Amino acid sequence: MADLTTQFAGLQLKNPVIIGSSGLTDSVNTIRELEANNAAAVVLKSLFEEEIIMEMKSRHDSMSAEGFIYPETLDFYEHADMEEEAAIKYLDLISNVKKAVSIPVIASINCVTSTQWTYFPKQIETSGADALELNIFLLPSDFKRSSEDNEKIYFEIIFEVLNKVKIPVICKLSHYFSNLGTFLQNVSKTGIKGLVLFNRFYNPDFDINTFELTSGGVLSSPSDLYLTLRWIAIMADRTACDLAASTGIHDGKALIKQLLAGASAVELASAIYKNGPKHITTMLHELNDWMKEKNFASINDFRGKLSQSKSSNAAAYERVQFMKYFRGYRNDYF
Repeated sequence: MADLTTQFAGLQLKNPVIIGSSGLTDSVNTIRELEANNAAAVVLKSLFEEEIIMEMKSRHDSMSAEGFIYPETLDFYEHADMEEEAAIKYLDLISNVKKAVSIPVIASINCVTSTQWTYFPKQIETSGADALELNIFLLPSDFKRSSEDNEKIYFEIIFEVLNKVKIPVICKLSHYFSNLGTFLQNVSKTGIKGLVLFNRFYNPDFDINTFELTSGGVLSSPSDLYLTLRWIAIMADRTACDLAASTGIHDGKALIKQLLAGASAVELASAIYKNGPKHITTMLHELNDWMKEKNFASINDFRGKLSQSKSSNAAAYERVQFMKYFRGYRNDYF
């Protein structure tokens, strides 16, 4: 058996497969099953910042109501660590999962601002989480806000959280940036321990019969691999933290490709929804067999072997329109 161990964001992993934040990671029982099928770590289903803020407002409103005996205590409760029911349940989930499994448990917060909710990561740390993943995304559709203002919010969030916790902080980001390479490099220098490329979003669709807004494809497909593969390869050896790949990783070959590009780990969700938890073991067997065939004893023997920084044809990672692909393409109809 080849050595499949790897390190990501300061966490020692038995293999490179992390189960990403999703409905797969919202209960002790399902996480136990994922561990039994060789998941190396789990990112718990995300808690949204709105869920944290909502309870603070609710309690504040109830204490402000007429007849409250000690109105002078309002100022205390405005700044106390108060969580809504969902947030309390989230802390319980962290504690209970940590008792039930031996693999690293990574908490996740979906956030868009740097205010009101940022006391909560400390409670996540106290509950036993091994790391915290910040899933940050601001759709660049606010025409009144510049790209610089938009990007500033990301750094405000990151620094607020880094000031609150000592556990590793991971950022899961999108590719919606005007200068993506520089932005990712700058984020990696903030003190975070890991970057995950890229997060997957809800996308709208239209029902042309009812004229209603519906949800687009929720699960990824194997063809979604290539955007992430390009950017993992470009950013490998150019960041101050570890990289993990996410989206479009559906089999062992895709896992191998991301490791060759320079990823330290991958986050899976759609592949497990489609194939079940046993698919983790199938992918790892593919990885192990390939490593034996190529005479690689460990992941470190080949990780980043095909990254841009180690390539003799670095321009191939940046060129997006090759004449030989587009001018020479033919099909059966023409």
